[in-house]
Amino acid sequence: MNAGIVGIGRYVPEKVLTNADLEKMVDTTDEWIKTRTGIEERRIASDEINTSDMAFFAAEKALENAGITAEELDMIIVATVTPDNPFPSVACMIQERLGAKKANAFDISAACAGFMYAIITAKQFVEAGTYKNVLVVGVEKLSKIVDWEDRNTAVLFGDGAGAVVIGPVSDGRGILSFELGADGTGAKHLYQDETIIMNGREVFKFAVRQMGESAINVLEKAGLTKEDVDYLIPHQANIRIMEAARERLGLPEEKMSKTINKYGNTSAASIPISIVEELENGKIQDDDLIVMVGFGGGLTWGAIALRWGK
Repeated sequence: MNAGIVGIGRYVPEKVLTNADLEKMVDTTDEWIKTRTGIEERRIASDEINTSDMAFFAAEKALENAGITAEELDMIIVATVTPDNPFPSVACMIQERLGAKKANAFDISAACAGFMYAIITAKQFVEAGTYKNVLVVGVEKLSKIVDWEDRNTAVLFGDGAGAVVIGPVSDGRGILSFELGADGTGAKHLYQDETIIMNGREVFKFAVRQMGESAINVLEKAGLTKEDVDYLIPHQANIRIMEAARERLGLPEEKMSKTINKYGNTSAASIPISIVEELENGKIQDDDLIVMVGFGGGLTWGAIALRWGK
């Protein structure tokens, strides 16, 4: 039984924080931010909107897109490092709100690679025949842990949520191969101590190497080549890191998703938000080979080769 994405949805807050706004808050410029990161604006959730709210809004859309009800869910996995509270999990909170009475629920913490970790976890249960419908949500309210006086990190992050339903798909479609990895020796380069602390130079070096390597590895595992790739959806962390991964695959610019300019780095939410964007833009079609690749604090990383469609 092949597991794949059978439904998808997203939620981004209404409030837009532009680079011009940030110029008034920290010592930075629009040109500096765009040149180094590719970000022009990001979305910021209001005080009234918490992580679980964004997760719920995205989950509702994913269920509708999948054509199933909450009662048909067997499992809920939420990838986040910014839960409402340490416990209960965001997954349990949205389980109650959705009315997914028979679903078990838990959170995963793998930072920006969390969505990859969560999807691969869901895949195991579906392909084993244990469960049929697994809801996976990547969601972050990073604005509540950003140091708005640190110009190196304040310019990077945004809030949002993306959700998918993982379920059985037809032969040849779905998740063809994957890679997950971690290197705890790099934990000191990206962590939270009340606010986000990052050694940008070290994270950049790691990400440029790992994104390209992981993308190539999942293609090899699936018996495919760079020429088979129809679309690359990288974690939207930094345009220069993303471009390095694209160049490693030898893809033209139009074959890589670029939503970082509109939403910034939304951590675990960035890949599903980007998928919805590209579906709406008509960039992703049935039977396209999609490579998704992400990295995050931990240090963690993950990549997936997926044949789109049900």
